[in-house]
Amino acid sequence: MTATTLVQLHPAPPVGRGALTIDDLVELHRPHDRTTPSVRANFVASVDGSATAAGRTRDLGGPADLLVFDLLRRLCDVVVVGAGTVRDEGYGPMRLDDEAVAWRRAAGLSDHPVFAVVSSGLGLDPASGVFADAPVRPLVLTHDAAPRAARARLDEVADVVSCGRDRVDPRLLVRVLVERGLPQIHTEGGPALLGDLVAADVVDELCLTVSPNLEGGAGPRIVAARDEMALLGLALDHVLVSGDMLLTKWSRRR
Repeated sequence: MTATTLVQLHPAPPVGRGALTIDDLVELHRPHDRTTPSVRANFVASVDGSATAAGRTRDLGGPADLLVFDLLRRLCDVVVVGAGTVRDEGYGPMRLDDEAVAWRRAAGLSDHPVFAVVSSGLGLDPASGVFADAPVRPLVLTHDAAPRAARARLDEVADVVSCGRDRVDPRLLVRVLVERGLPQIHTEGGPALLGDLVAADVVDELCLTVSPNLEGGAGPRIVAARDEMALLGLALDHVLVSGDMLLTKWSRRR
């Protein structure tokens, strides 16, 4: 198979079913009820559990992983990313390609999802492409104690919203987004943000790509919770394969 071909392994596909189409992938990942709030996370990890290689995720992924990565953006209302990940991964504006925009219009959605950056210290450059070239006015999700001068600068290029008194409260973050008409919430990290969301038990789905690489143990795990927490059960929705890479989807078992 080619690098971008995805085949379903679980649940077992119909006999004779081969490579998945874009429509198949949409059906596997689409929200069944867009009005019901849902938080989905998308991550990649090496076989030995690292969320990065040399400090970034891009060397762990591949064409199939990027295909699903882009598709998940197409399906959501808002993409939520931690400020550190925005800087480390070199994020630009949240702008979808023409095919994705056409699909969203046909589905009755806005052309692009909203980009929401989570930041406690507000160490963000208002002149960066994330803000300056955004097709939709971004959100900055912070807290009441964040630096006022930095907040005033960002207020000119984004809607800066408090989600807590002295730290970003994950449950309040979800509530704020839902109240703004953005119930389909998608996060791409990083591990600290996902750790807060997992610890608050607000993550409903996890799309995890298992990269066929060994990183060696220097990198972080996909979840970096602040405190020890109880196990949270997940149900396996599907497993896709592309070459030696596995793409999985899990739902929170509640």
